[in-house]
Amino acid sequence: MMPPGHIRTPAYLRGKTGWIERQLGPFGNPEQQAYGLLGDKLTLYRVRFTMAEVWGDQAERPEDTLDAEIYEHWLEPA
Repeated sequence: MMPPGHIRTPAYLRGKTGWIERQLGPFGNPEQQAYGLLGDKLTLYRVRFTMAEVWGDQAERPEDTLDAEIYEHWLEPA
């Protein structure tokens, strides 16, 4: 669940299903930049999740949404 390195995807979103709200463009990989490297250009997406998906039965307002910016290499097709 917590791989080594400078991981930029929130742990509470791992394994959850969302949808791409928009593509934000290519940016330097922060996992490499954290170690002083230049950072390969990777596509960054804004991904939207419902509170029901993120928090399950504990969600106070299941229909509300949460957006997170996640790099392409951390996404999997649903």
